[in-house]
Amino acid sequence: MPGNAMNNAAPAPETSGLKIETRTIHPVPLDERHGKAWHLGPFWFTGNFVLTTMVTGFVGPALGLAAWQAVLAILLGVALGTLCMALHANQGPRLGLPQMIQSRAQFGLRGAVLPFMAVVCVYIGFNVFNVILATDALTTVLPGSDAFWYALLIAVAVVIAVVGHDLLHTVQRWLTYLLIGVFGLLTLAALLLLEADTVQRQLQFSWSGFLIQLSAAAGYQISYSVYVSDYSRYLPPSTSARKVVLWTYLGAAGSAVWLMSLGALVASAVVAPEAISSLQHLGNRFLPGFGTFAILMAVPALVGIMAVNCYGALLTGISAITAFRPLAPGLAGRALGLGGIGALVYLTAIALPDSYLDSFNLFLQLMLYVLVPWSAINLTDYYLLRKGNYVIPAMFDPAGEYGQWAWPGILAYLGGLLAMLPFVSLAGVQGPVAVALSGADLAFVPGFIVSALLYWLLMRHLPGIPPPPVAERKAPQP
Repeated sequence: MPGNAMNNAAPAPETSGLKIETRTIHPVPLDERHGKAWHLGPFWFTGNFVLTTMVTGFVGPALGLAAWQAVLAILLGVALGTLCMALHANQGPRLGLPQMIQSRAQFGLRGAVLPFMAVVCVYIGFNVFNVILATDALTTVLPGSDAFWYALLIAVAVVIAVVGHDLLHTVQRWLTYLLIGVFGLLTLAALLLLEADTVQRQLQFSWSGFLIQLSAAAGYQISYSVYVSDYSRYLPPSTSARKVVLWTYLGAAGSAVWLMSLGALVASAVVAPEAISSLQHLGNRFLPGFGTFAILMAVPALVGIMAVNCYGALLTGISAITAFRPLAPGLAGRALGLGGIGALVYLTAIALPDSYLDSFNLFLQLMLYVLVPWSAINLTDYYLLRKGNYVIPAMFDPAGEYGQWAWPGILAYLGGLLAMLPFVSLAGVQGPVAVALSGADLAFVPGFIVSALLYWLLMRHLPGIPPPPVAERKAPQP
């Protein structure tokens, strides 16, 4: 797989102890690189092992698919979406940069703000949903108002994010063992106690239902692409690219297939399935009190991914601000920024009516539309055009070779958005292709293909594309 001249550098020694992170968007120096590729496996397993993932598996049975048909669609969708995500992870060790700031090479310093803002909205949106879901789980057992639990859970997530990268990895890694144990028993309970395909009024395979479930699973996985390098950028540059991609893929795909398939089974056997109450009832039938315990044990995973989202939102927000003015936040600045993100999540969660959660997936679907073209352009640039060779200081220099506005990337992005319009199925609005597919939304497919092809066509005649290998040049440190 491609990489730059950093691959020839000697690996940095392992660091010991947990330290408060001081880095933000600038490249991680070689003497601070540490960790192993396998650490990405449990990190993304836990990151994806949240109740929101399980809800994605409800889609197929709700549309009349048998459980096994929904599971097949989930397998195909997860396989496709996770591949896209895992390929982004390889960029972290090679460049030492967070995921989104790499987009400056394709969009320009200021042009990249367009996908930056979309990504921040995704982070905020996911955290609003996660904190509401975690609070619903806690209030089934514990007293306290929603506002109290929102504030407490968000505060814990923000503190973890302030400490930063290493604590995030540690939390996710240890939660993996807890989740495997608890949900392993819940899955056993589901297989023993639930009878699949007993609640659908009519079991009838339809390609539209199959494609809707497939696209939901694939889209959910692709949405993680915007921050995978944030958590691989501290790895030594000599880390095997294949191992980085493989461990990211195994972790993220393993938990997604597990939870989405469990969701499909539950939705096919339980009337009006709901993530918290359905699992609680199932677990308590299996072993008195176990369902309630299992729901409470799902809360730490939700807090963990909230911390991951806060951390990613901070990095992306700083990347956007520094496109217009210099900014080098220290620990106090990081804490202040994360506190602001937490406050925004809290205020949004408080302001939402209960009925809003019914349409929250529509918001995430809209965000997916704006993220897929970015992913296509970023991967095409990294793997096919520049082949991992970037002048990193130019990503921080307004007068550098990537410029303020890189029109090939911007035009390809807009072209991808336009290509998706005939395929869109959102909030009752359907394009002609979606109508022909009985409402199936496959917009991410043409969005990805058209953005990648258009970017490649616009870039291939530019001088210096692909560039010759360049010696690694560090960006000025703040």
